[in-house]
Amino acid sequence: MFIGDEYVYKLKKPVDFGFLDFSTREKREFYTHEELRLNRRFSPGIYLDVLPVSQKGDGYLIGDDSNVVEHVLKMKRIDEGQMLYNLLPRNRITPAEMERVGSHLAGLYRLIACDEKSRPFGSPDVIATNVIENFDQTRKYVGGPVDRGRFDALESWSRDFMDKNVPLFEDRIAAGWIKDCHGDLHLQHICLDGPDVFVFDCIEFNERFRFGDVASDVAFLSMDFDYNGRGDLGDVFVRSFIEASGDAAMEGVLLFYKVYRAYVRAKVTSFMLDDAGLDESRKKAAFETARRYYDLAHRYIAS
Repeated sequence: MFIGDEYVYKLKKPVDFGFLDFSTREKREFYTHEELRLNRRFSPGIYLDVLPVSQKGDGYLIGDDSNVVEHVLKMKRIDEGQMLYNLLPRNRITPAEMERVGSHLAGLYRLIACDEKSRPFGSPDVIATNVIENFDQTRKYVGGPVDRGRFDALESWSRDFMDKNVPLFEDRIAAGWIKDCHGDLHLQHICLDGPDVFVFDCIEFNERFRFGDVASDVAFLSMDFDYNGRGDLGDVFVRSFIEASGDAAMEGVLLFYKVYRAYVRAKVTSFMLDDAGLDESRKKAAFETARRYYDLAHRYIAS
């Protein structure tokens, strides 16, 4: 990423993690265009263009197509100090602002269609696959950041909820709430700038992580407020979103998705413990962060 005074240029790295594959220039170009297309739904004034990058001798020139070696995403630079994750520790977020975020997002999601491509992602079988995968991938961390009791309780609760609420998930499909969503809606990806609400960094690299119930995105941001000790603001956001969207039935699945989102964060952070290149201080921090997410997920089902 190259940050200027007015614009930011994002360049994808040639990596392949399985769930994310930017290994070829063609794939990087495709996903750069996808990042532009998908994020323009949320912040059209921030996501501006995809530009070619050409090699010129020993240097590179953005916007030149004479000898293209990469493509970059051009974005308007936003004030990082106004991002929710920076405002929250300074006690600079008001309930009125979260009401505005909730109604703003409800309006954006209303414009996203529930169609033949998105609906299957809300099926009980697909949801169960995602949930069961989480537990299969984190079983090895039992005795580490999560103890056996919490792990078993969370797995049992999640499976029971899915088994007992198949009609509820099917109703969500029928009501049109399964969409091509954001997929990563948390405090680091929302910015308040005066009257404007900017949402960015939608997941472009894997449809399975992005498509799903709108309630899952709402639950993610709500969970992030809980994790940071400001569940009151998360509650205001949820109420505002429900009121503006008319999706009162969301309340029936919200706890399930909050557990799911907390557990996903715990899982992703746990993966850092397997990184041989991570120094001990960072591993210790990752261990503590993962433990807190596992504990949060368990508190949801224990309350």
